[in-house]
This record gives sequence, C-alpha cells and structure tokens, in this order.
Amino acid sequence: MTVHGERENIPSVDKAEAPKALERFTDTYNKAYRELDPALASQVETGPLEAITTADLKAQHASSPDGNPKYPSLELSDVNYRIPKQVGWPKFFVADTDSNRDDNRWLFVFTRGGADEPWKAAYLSILSQDEVPDFATDKDGWAKPVRAAGPAPKLATRPDKLSAEYADYLMTGKGSVFADGQSTSGLRDTRKKYLRTPKFWTEYIDSPAQGAQDTPVGLRTSDGGAIVFFTSHHRQKQTMAKGFRPNPDPQIKALMTGEAKRAVTLTRIAESAVRVPAKDAADPKVVFLNRLEGVTAAKGE
Repeated sequence: MTVHGERENIPSVDKAEAPKALERFTDTYNKAYRELDPALASQVETGPLEAITTADLKAQHASSPDGNPKYPSLELSDVNYRIPKQVGWPKFFVADTDSNRDDNRWLFVFTRGGADEPWKAAYLSILSQDEVPDFATDKDGWAKPVRAAGPAPKLATRPDKLSAEYADYLMTGKGSVFADGQSTSGLRDTRKKYLRTPKFWTEYIDSPAQGAQDTPVGLRTSDGGAIVFFTSHHRQKQTMAKGFRPNPDPQIKALMTGEAKRAVTLTRIAESAVRVPAKDAADPKVVFLNRLEGVTAAKGE
C-alpha cells in the first residue's frame, strides 16, 4: 500500500531514515570544513544555516585555499529524534544531540520539500542541558508540530509573525512580545553605544525573513507552549568620520564587494530558537534560548 505524504497525516520521517540523514549531514559537513568548500555544505544544509555556513567557508577558503585538513571532526551522539506527524510538504524533524564541542545540546532542524528531495539541516540551536524543553508527544510518541502559517492554537504569539515582530522591535524598541535579554533589550543597548562615536557612526536595518527556505518551524512542549525556530535579516552600515578609513578583518574582506574607502555595510542572517508560552501563561513573553548570527555579505564604499 502506498502512503501519500502530501495528504496523509504521517510521521515526517521514518525512524530508520532519520539517523541516516544525520550521518550524511555530519560526514559532509566535516568534509566541507576540511576542504573549505561551500558547495559541499549546500548538499546537506538549507535556509539560514546554509547561508551562514557557506559564507564562513568562503571566507576561510580565501585565506586557506588548500583547505584545512586538520579540521577537528564534529561528532554527534546521544541523539533524541523529535519526529512530528504532518500532512503535506515541507516536512521536518529535530535531532537533539550531544556533541564533542561542549557540554550543551545541539538541536538540528532537518527539512525537505518533497519525497524525492534529500533531508537538509536548516537550523542549528545550541542549548544548555537545562534549556532543552520537555517536548509534548501524542499517544503514539510522535512529537506535536506547530502550524507554520496562520494562528497557532493556544499560543501567546503567532510563530509566523515572530520574524517581523523581532525586526520591528530591534528597529523601534516598541510593542515587544519578547522578554528582556541578550538578544532583545541587550542587543538594542549594545547598538546604542555605536550609533555615533568620534571615529564612526552606525545605521541598522532589520527585516523579517520572507523566503520559503526561511519558514519557521516549531514543536509543542508539555507545558502547553512551543519551541519555535525562525530566521531574521540584519544590515549594519558603518561610516567613518573624516580622517578615518575602515579596516575590516580578513574574513569580512573575503566577502566584500567594492572598496572600503569610507563605509562598510554588513549583511547578516540570524537563526533563533525561542520559547513561546501558552496563551493562558502567567507571563506571555517570548524568551530567546539561542541566537546564532553570521555575516553573509559585505559591501565597501
């Protein structure tokens, strides 16, 4: 009997297939960093994670064109697969792993847009042991997904609005659904220090993610809330005062177009994991658990 994933409510991935997807990712990721080859990373990554990784590899390759054969391999173990039942495409699952890099848990979100496409990692979030939530499951042990678009029942904030609300908050500081913290009020406070200095002034433009490759995904937690992974886009233009000239570091220069005579504009992508409370929670504020940001382009003027 054929099961049609586009119309049946079925597990997003077979329990035997998920470990193969993670193994393929790890093997190719390590090879990409040994060879410093962005094309390899693109075989196993998509969305914000691909954008950040490929820019990093491009920058490293510029200074080490022969690669990095001594790159210490990433090793993942003690994996918990959070597999939701879903109707239609795209589908996703989460691999909650231990790594040989630190004592935290590394959560990878794998997605694919159809049965003939390979699984690719779209998000990586690094959480402390205490930050990993108790994920909700149904009677058969499958994780419970959050609706990607439209209102999510019984959640304090719509997951598909998080990116726009975050960009608006960073730009204006008003109407925040987010709790204070390093990625919210702390980031705005840091930016204020660099708006105008004796040597330069800085302009910031934040915008929500809009492409299908940046679609947020989420899983329900046992307390009625959810963990949601989402993308946001950020630009920073630093213009030097008279008598000063920009001096970007080598990795930025490797990504740069134009010549940095007076100003440099950096384009960044951020991928975030947040805890969205239940609608009736005592505190409805969204809490950042992790935010990874990378420069993906630079322009000199």
